[in-house]
Amino acid sequence: MEIWDLYDQNRSKIGETAVRGLPIDKGKFRIVVSICIIGHDGRMLIQQRQPWKGCYPNLWDISVAGSAIAGETSQRAAEREVLEELGYSLDLSEVRPSFTINFFEGFNDFYIVKRDIDLSRLTLQAEEVQAVRWASKEEIADMIEQGTFIPYHPEVISLIFAMQDHIGAHR
Repeated sequence: MEIWDLYDQNRSKIGETAVRGLPIDKGKFRIVVSICIIGHDGRMLIQQRQPWKGCYPNLWDISVAGSAIAGETSQRAAEREVLEELGYSLDLSEVRPSFTINFFEGFNDFYIVKRDIDLSRLTLQAEEVQAVRWASKEEIADMIEQGTFIPYHPEVISLIFAMQDHIGAHR
């Protein structure tokens, strides 16, 4: 059973928790993390979800994504998710999210990490991930259009690639 801390609209903890799979009351929010690993060649590491996943089975997704569990910071959740899903250790203790997108029940923190990773050295979490590979922005856009990638807004994928060497809204 996965337990999440709950927050108010200003992202302050409210001292309550929610259980994964149960509805969250209106006006209460949780934290989700998305980690985008970009190689120095400009391609993103993407993962294919397992066919038995309830949400988006068999579709390709960004490098890693998941929910922060009770007691975790956003950074710690991102580190844990990368380690669990890919068997790769990251230190994000001094890193802030590149950007955050609000969704109906929470905050989605996007971390953009530049790393060249040998895919053959990764240990994929069998319950979550069936395959990984590198893909360009154009390949991901085509996959979204073909219905083989989670249907992110194309602008989100463009923003990830645009922000890979920047922080903030200005160049």
